[in-house]
Amino acid sequence: MNTKLKGAMGEQLAARHLREKGYNICSANYSYGTGEIDIIAEKKKTICFVEVKTRTRGGMYAPADAVDYKKQENIKSSAAAYMNSFSLKNKIRYDIVEVVLSDNNDLVSINHIKDAF
Repeated sequence: MNTKLKGAMGEQLAARHLREKGYNICSANYSYGTGEIDIIAEKKKTICFVEVKTRTRGGMYAPADAVDYKKQENIKSSAAAYMNSFSLKNKIRYDIVEVVLSDNNDLVSINHIKDAF
């Protein structure tokens, strides 16, 4: 499975996980300028901008380690545009969902890191 398909699979698994935890999925793959937000979800009036990182088990680094400063700034800029476009005043949060798959692309684990940056 190529990287793009693996990423899309991870985003679907992350969205399902969030829904199971009581989140309402507002948007997926929201783009603004150079930034993209994988999932925008809401729970208890907090808007969560979620970056999903999908990796195969056995990697040297945690998936969240791939969300560097530049990526964080792009997400924050896109999040501000989203909030402005809908005139939202909700509390916001930036989360990361790590999805780990087996070599056969079966789900190994999902780790939701709240308030990641």
